[in-house]
Amino acid sequence: MELTLSTRDVGEHTVVEVGGEIDVYTAPKLREELIDLVAAGRYHVVVDMQGVEFLDSTGLGVLVGGLKRLRAHDGSLALVCTRERTLKVFQITGLTKVFPIHSTVEGALAGS
Repeated sequence: MELTLSTRDVGEHTVVEVGGEIDVYTAPKLREELIDLVAAGRYHVVVDMQGVEFLDSTGLGVLVGGLKRLRAHDGSLALVCTRERTLKVFQITGLTKVFPIHSTVEGALAGS
């Protein structure tokens, strides 16, 4: 399965909608998107993962790397995720303590 990405600016935030699978083959595409956003001065990012059907450790690494990159610029990275299977990955790895995880994009935008 492919990875789809689309971005839109909402005030000072950029929402990145992700669909498909984030794995060893597709994660570099997401990494490049996050690097490009930082390079463009977009330091507050919401990653909408509602369309993500699979997430592996490579994908988690990309999200953690993106968070570090954004925090270096006093930025933020919030996630939108309600899929139980994907949420379980964040819970098992303890990353629910690292990422603010919201059930809607609106909630993420208000909470960041």
